Amino acid sequence: MPAQILAKLTGRLSEVAWGRQRAAERLLIAVLAEGHVLIEDVPGVGKTSLVTRLAQALGVGFQRIQCTPDLLPSDVTGYTYYDPQAQAFTFRPGPVLTNLLLVDELNRTSPKTQASLLEAMEERQVTVDGVRHPLPWPFMVLATENPVEFEGTFPLPEAQLDRFLLRVHLGYPPAEAELGVLQVEGPRQMAPELEPCVTPAELGALVREAQALPVGEPVARYALDAVQASREHGALALGVSPRGAIAWIRAARALAFLRGEAYVTPDHLRELGEDVLAHRIVLRGDEALHGATAQAIVAEVLRRTPLPGAGSLR
Repeated sequence: MPAQILAKLTGRLSEVAWGRQRAAERLLIAVLAEGHVLIEDVPGVGKTSLVTRLAQALGVGFQRIQCTPDLLPSDVTGYTYYDPQAQAFTFRPGPVLTNLLLVDELNRTSPKTQASLLEAMEERQVTVDGVRHPLPWPFMVLATENPVEFEGTFPLPEAQLDRFLLRVHLGYPPAEAELGVLQVEGPRQMAPELEPCVTPAELGALVREAQALPVGEPVARYALDAVQASREHGALALGVSPRGAIAWIRAARALAFLRGEAYVTPDHLRELGEDVLAHRIVLRGDEALHGATAQAIVAEVLRRTPLPGAGSLR
C-alpha cells in the first residue's frame, strides 16, 4: 500500500514537472520529512504549478502569499479585532494557518515580515497579541526566490535559511519535455481540481514509517564527521548547525523510503548533501570574492569525509 500511494503521488507531480523528476522527488522528500522547501529559480519555470499540484494530490488546505515590500506581519499571521456585535475581541486567521503555504518571492518582503514565519516554521504555531494559535498538521512552507533580480529585495537571514529542509532548483525543462508542453498547451483555462490520492491518516502513516527507517551508528557518525568538518573549514564563517544535521538525517530517511530501501546509507546522505546543507553555510567574504561557492564547499567536505565500511551500515 505505501508503494502504491507513493507511486500515485509521484505520478501526479510528474504531470507538471515537465521532465524534472528530481525536483518532484525533492518535494515528496520534504513531505515525508515534515520539512519546508525554498525553491530558487527564475520566473516562468513552473514553480507555482508544481506546488499547487502537490496540494491537490495531498488533499490539504492551500494558501498563497504574494510578497511585496509593504506586506505586514499581520497579513501573514492574522490579527485580532473588536467585534461590536459579540462585544469581544476576535481572531481573524492569516493565510499561514493552513496546511501548505506557498510564499511567492519571499525575499521581496521586509525582514520584519519574513521573521513572522520563523515561529510557524519551527514551532508549528503563531502567537498573535500574546495568544498562541497552533497550526494544522501537516504544515509546510514552500517559498520561492528569484536568484536573478535583486533590486528591491531583502536577503534571507541565516536563521530563516536554516529552517528550510531543502533548497531546490527547478531549472529549465529538457527540450523534449518542453516540446510536449508546447504541443498540448491550448487556451488558458482554470486547471481542474483533482481528487487527492492519499488520506490524512495514510499520509501520517507514511511519514511515521519513513522516519522510522534505521540509521546505523556508522552512518550517523559519517553525517556528524561531515558536519563537524564544515564547522572547521577555513573557507567558512559558519558551518552546518545541529538543526541542519538533524534535517539531513530526516531527509535521507525520506529518500531511502521513497526508493523502497530498508535503511539509510551514506549514498543517501551524499545525494542530498547540496540540497540540505549548501544554504546553511556562510562563506568568508574573501573566499566569496575569489569565486568559492557553497555547493563546491559541500562537495569538497563530502568527498574528504571517510566513508564507513560497507558491512557496518545497519
